Order: sequence, then structure tokens, then C-alpha cells
Amino acid sequence: MKLQDAVDSFITELEEIRMASPHTVSNYQRDLNKFIQHCPDGIALDAFARSDVQDWLVAGHAAGLSPATLARRLSALRSLLDSCVQAGRCEKNVAAGVMAPKQSKRLPKALSPEQTEKLMQPTDGDSDLRDAALLAVMYGCGLRVSEVVGLNIEDVNIWEKELRVLGKGKKERIVPVPVGAINVLDNYITSRQSISDAVFLNIRGSRLTTRSVQRMLKKRALETGADVSVTPHRLRHSFATHLLAGGVDLRAIQELLGHSSLATTERYTSLDINKLTEVYDKAHPRSGRKG
Repeated sequence: MKLQDAVDSFITELEEIRMASPHTVSNYQRDLNKFIQHCPDGIALDAFARSDVQDWLVAGHAAGLSPATLARRLSALRSLLDSCVQAGRCEKNVAAGVMAPKQSKRLPKALSPEQTEKLMQPTDGDSDLRDAALLAVMYGCGLRVSEVVGLNIEDVNIWEKELRVLGKGKKERIVPVPVGAINVLDNYITSRQSISDAVFLNIRGSRLTTRSVQRMLKKRALETGADVSVTPHRLRHSFATHLLAGGVDLRAIQELLGHSSLATTERYTSLDINKLTEVYDKAHPRSGRKG
């Protein structure tokens, strides 16, 4: 079986059987195509070895790719070969023993509570009510930008102050909404003239896109004097960091964020300890600093 045929079959499996998101499918397709381009034309699925995989990663490193990108590429290839082994198309996964490049564990710097409050201040924009509701929900619930634009009216339970969210891997979760956020959201939904299923709409009455949310955040930050480096992802990190600082249990934060692994959420513990260390170094009389 040719490598290209194996990749095509695997992509179909992701789309139709595993029900992966279009974004995930696109990433796998792109990364596996890069490996195909690295190999000789028409190469068979079982005609390359572990050394070829290592050479591919080395070439990517030489081209300036980040460790995160290289690790993602390796993960895509491993997943392909795992699927092929299970289906009996090849004998072994030659990428299984290849080490992924070590990645930095840095998280985006969280916004301060004062900065998030600035961002929530009203503006003179025509879409201020919508934007205020979107921000209140995105920050107040720690949603991914794809999750917030994917919300439908039927996902909103005003009375129970809950949202039904479709996260990564099309996994559903129920998240509580703060009282202030649910009130703003209710006002926005009540004021809408559209009968669209989507909650957040653009001026044409269509579902808002992730790109539009990113642009709105930058524009709003300029208007309110908030940090202009704000992004949807940074808002989500701020939500988690502020909860941790407030003493919320790590398992609860994991559930709210929709992380499948606690290890992903545990990175915030390191972030919080780093912040405490920074405060200690600046203020403690025995920190060793002068002045």
C-alpha cells in the first residue's frame, strides 16, 4: 500500500469514524502531507524506517520550525502508523520510538483582574451589547473562542445559569455562568431581531467567526485602554489563573476548561508558584534583594 493511500484512508477515518473537528483534520492532513513530500515519490507504507522519521524532524528543525510544531508532526505520523498497524496495513509503528523535541512549558501571561475589568467597560460601538455579552461569557466561563462562537440558542439555559458547550473532540460539557455574565447575555439575546440558531451574530445576521472575535478584542482593548496584546486564548488562561489564585480546586478548573488530562491543567500550578516567587523576591525582607 502506498503511503499516500494510507494517509487518505486515515483522514477519511478521522472525518467519518472518529468525528474529529475540521481544524484537527486539517492539521493532520497538512502534517502528514509534509512527511509525504519528504519521502520519495510513490513510496510504500512499509518502505521507510525510523531513521527517515528522525531525518524528517532534523530537516524541520534546520528549517526553523518550533519544538511544538515538530512534536505535533511526529504525533500525527504516530497516529497514522498506529491506525495502519491496527488495520493490518503494516507490521510496526517505526515512529513509536522516536523522541519528540523538548517543548517549553511557558503559558501566556495572564491579564490582571484590573485589565479584564477595563476590557469589559462599555464602548460607543454599534455592537457593544453583543461584544460585552461575548466577553462576559468567554472570560466568565473560560471558553475557547471556537466554543463561544459555536454556541446556539438551545445551548443557553438562562434559568439554571448554564451553558452546554461543544469542546475539542466534539465532547459536550455543562459550564456554570456567573450571574453578571448571564444577565448581560440575557439582555443581548432578548434584544436580537434575528431568528438564527447561533448566539453571537455579525452585522449580516450570520454566525460570528473566530477571526472576527480576535479583531473585536484588539479594537476594544484600544478603545478601553486595556492591554492590546489580549487574545481569546489569553482570556481563557486568565480565567484559569484567576480561579487558581482564588483557591478553586484544580480538578474543578479542569472540568470547567474541558481538559481531558489533569496534567494540562496542572501547568497553572507552576504558573501560580512563579508569580508567588516573583512577589516574594520583590517584597520579602529576607529575599536577598537590596533596597
